[in-house]
Amino acid sequence: MATDHAHRSLTEGVSAVVKEYGLAFVMVASYFGSGSVFIASQAGVAHGYTLLWAVVGAALLGFMAQDMSARLGIHGTSLMEFIREKLGRGGALFVALFLSIGCVAWTLGLVAAVGAAVQFLSGGAVGWQPVAVATTLVAIGIGMLDYDKVESIMIAMMLSLMAIYVIVMLPSGADPVTVATGFVPSVPNAAALTVAAGLLGTTALWPNFFLESILVESKGWTDESDLPTMRKDLAVGYAVGGVTTIAILIVSAAILPALGYTTLDTFITPGEALVEVFGAWAMILFIAGAAAAAFNSIIPIMWTPAYIIPQALGHEPTKNGRLFKLIFIGGTGLGVLSPVVSAALGLSVVDMVILFPTYNGIFALPLAAVLLFWAVNDRETMGQYTNSLKLNVVNATLVLLAIVLAVSSARDFVGMLFGGGL
Repeated sequence: MATDHAHRSLTEGVSAVVKEYGLAFVMVASYFGSGSVFIASQAGVAHGYTLLWAVVGAALLGFMAQDMSARLGIHGTSLMEFIREKLGRGGALFVALFLSIGCVAWTLGLVAAVGAAVQFLSGGAVGWQPVAVATTLVAIGIGMLDYDKVESIMIAMMLSLMAIYVIVMLPSGADPVTVATGFVPSVPNAAALTVAAGLLGTTALWPNFFLESILVESKGWTDESDLPTMRKDLAVGYAVGGVTTIAILIVSAAILPALGYTTLDTFITPGEALVEVFGAWAMILFIAGAAAAAFNSIIPIMWTPAYIIPQALGHEPTKNGRLFKLIFIGGTGLGVLSPVVSAALGLSVVDMVILFPTYNGIFALPLAAVLLFWAVNDRETMGQYTNSLKLNVVNATLVLLAIVLAVSSARDFVGMLFGGGL
């Protein structure tokens, strides 16, 4: 009896915490996909520990952006509704469609990552195309569940991913002093800047700017008194995402260069290297984790077009609404084309999972960041809760950094995209 009571109390306690918090885990699951895994791996292989500072900076900027978005949703309106009010239906629809291209591109890369991982882990017994179809169908099925169920799945997945990559990192033998130097900002060359843009593009994720402003209502966050809870939620969520990314970068920097690796030639390169040092268990964890992270991201990323396109048209979308379902199912369904896109552009899976998030960091993130910054400074929308001078200084950092990285990296990105990859 006492044991049953304790079990019920624990379950009720966990349920209460998840009910009050948890939205940040959906946001972090959204950004922490295969792009994050392999951009962090590429950063470690090519630049050692040099870009650890960029991981921390990206997590902080992601926190800042989500804080802006949540405050907009609590005190004003959703970001796309703000855009429609200011730019009109036509302008809002253009923005929504332009940004949604990035979501589809992201999904193509994520489905490619899941397909390649399953193909590798099955020893080639399962082909990429069947996995792409299965991944898409399962993502659609889970994405149509009630929000609370999806949130619980995302929390469990993100905590599991953090545990997986920390376990792999612990025996890596990384020198703590050398690791510490990586948290001091430095950019050794233009290639490092492009990777930093990719890290920013996968962490300060523009779809989350829209989703947070929409989904705060589902948590019951409606006024100023809810800001501390919202910020605790963001702090925990982005800490989990940041620690996981740091663990991946450290593993890659500590192990791969010492074995002669200088780049990620294939999707399985990190796993192959880990086999040489730790054995098959590390490889299986790494590749399975990448597949899980990729799948995890598809759902919230493709929720975004399903919310913002109807809002741009003046509709109030709900997850049970016909228009939401049509856009979510149709957009997510394009993921089955990932093998076709790979062949048409001559891109490997690694190219797709790195370049497509980088596309979002270069083209979509600056636009979304500027619009969000405008919204939280609009007195008509925010009333007395517009940004203070202190908040503007902090939030402007995100906008300026997004623009600078985009301008600095755009030419290299276009060359890599149409020049056969990385």
